[in-house]
Amino acid sequence: MKIKVLYQDAYIVCVSKPNNVVVHHAHHSRNVADEKSLLQHLNAIFDKQLYPIHRLDRKTSGVIILARETKYVSKFQALFTEQSIHKVYFGLVRGHSPSKTIIDSPVKGRDAKVYKDAITQLESLEHITLNIPVKPYETSRYSLVKLTPKTGRLHQLRIHCTKISHPLIGDPKYGDKNHNVMFEKEFQCENLFYMQQKLNLSTHF
Repeated sequence: MKIKVLYQDAYIVCVSKPNNVVVHHAHHSRNVADEKSLLQHLNAIFDKQLYPIHRLDRKTSGVIILARETKYVSKFQALFTEQSIHKVYFGLVRGHSPSKTIIDSPVKGRDAKVYKDAITQLESLEHITLNIPVKPYETSRYSLVKLTPKTGRLHQLRIHCTKISHPLIGDPKYGDKNHNVMFEKEFQCENLFYMQQKLNLSTHF
């Protein structure tokens, strides 16, 4: 697997995580023998252990930051908490989404039992209508959106897009099956149309 290194210094390494790759295997994961995680690939490339500062879902591509030493992890996580590092995502969603909106809807935590407050800002960048039928309509409509989370819940943005009836294209869990199938058939695209970027990264210690 080819992994693009975007930035590195004495404290961190930033790489572009491909789609459909786990950052690290969960404890007792069944697929450990079947596939290597991003961390396993990077540990081999750098010949040392690296430590992820935040998470990205398997299906999400984008920038991930890893610390060279464990002592730096909490310092960078504090920057996320203080919003000194801002997360920005881009996605392709079904339908013509609103120009701007704030989605304020609780999302279940990692234990899938307790709902926690979750807020996302959505901004539509482009709209398009394709002359390709997707049941029950004769055409299909899509929007390129910019998503800015104000909280960091598991699957927050994917869930929030579905909450406002604009699910992300290619989302196997929360998406629209008919539109996902159309993209596979017409464009041979099975990936989740969803990627993350990071802004305002600082390394002051």
